[in-house]
Amino acid sequence: MIDFSLLRSLNAPTKEERLQTLKTAVATADFPATDPRMVNNHIHTNYSFSPYSPTAAVYAARAEGLATCGIVDHDSIGGAEEFLQAGEIVGIPTTIGIETRVSFAETPLGEKRTNNPDQIGNSYMVLHAVPHENIGNVQAYFAPLRERRNARNRKMIAKINELYAADGVLLDFERDVLPLSQYANGGSVTERHLMLALARQLLALGKAKLPEHASALEVMLAEYDLVGTLKKDCIPKVFVPATDECPSLSEIVRFASEVGGILAYAYLGDVTASVTGDKKAQKFEDDYLDELFEVIYNAGIRAVTYMPTRNTQTQIERLKKLCERYDMLQISGEDINSPRQTFTIDKMKEEQFSNLIENTWKLIRHEHGEKE
Repeated sequence: MIDFSLLRSLNAPTKEERLQTLKTAVATADFPATDPRMVNNHIHTNYSFSPYSPTAAVYAARAEGLATCGIVDHDSIGGAEEFLQAGEIVGIPTTIGIETRVSFAETPLGEKRTNNPDQIGNSYMVLHAVPHENIGNVQAYFAPLRERRNARNRKMIAKINELYAADGVLLDFERDVLPLSQYANGGSVTERHLMLALARQLLALGKAKLPEHASALEVMLAEYDLVGTLKKDCIPKVFVPATDECPSLSEIVRFASEVGGILAYAYLGDVTASVTGDKKAQKFEDDYLDELFEVIYNAGIRAVTYMPTRNTQTQIERLKKLCERYDMLQISGEDINSPRQTFTIDKMKEEQFSNLIENTWKLIRHEHGEKE
């Protein structure tokens, strides 16, 4: 992780402050040489949930030697323009997109779990390489979906208060949750925001412990660690299923075509041990992966995104064969949303993933309207 005092400055309240801090920091930064194998197309910022503003995320990516970096916040592309500006200041190529949940109710998989730990028939998908002239259109499309999500968030806050009443927890969505997000600037509010609000109240009430004389950095790390634990233990007890905030598969395919982005199914695969510590061992789409590929191909999807560090070699080989059979573009990136994670992916040094590096540059060229 980058120096904590610098991180706080790069997370300043306004975009203008953040970018000015970045310019000052870059002027004296001793960046390592970039490694052309180090690409990451799946970085979250505080426009969904992350310890990093778009500016801080770009700086951290370059400070770790990444050759490119990509933003994909949940239900918001509000941080994209700042991300692009930060990339220009730092001198690192960037790609922008958005991650969302999609209803598979209209498909044969409507009653099966795909890649979503919380809800059957509801799948995570990523709209990559959004042409810059369509950032506003994408943000406007998701604005009412974010509001519907907040209606569901409020219901979950009520359930959290009931579940933790004996501990003295009493959360208010407007007071305790919204200020933790970039909602006022077009960001989304996720289940992790709810867990962070809960974590802070539990710590304040002495129901969870901080290290004695904890520094500000130690406090942040403890909060994020607790968020990971609560996501596994609390969310299943308070989760309210998402309905009208999730577009149908056919609708999101139509919209992706309209704005010129590359829509990708986000393969998860059966989890035995979670890399990021926020997922339980669980069965996902592996038992019917062949059927899934047929469904998404017939729907018009031509890309799959996956995270090599999360999967076994057997899973990766099967996935790659299916991608080749259906001529799916393979996209990679590690899910960055915790201060303990690194932006680099050592597994990408393996020759078997060289196509993922090449495809990152395809995303960037597509985003800028350049033909292959």
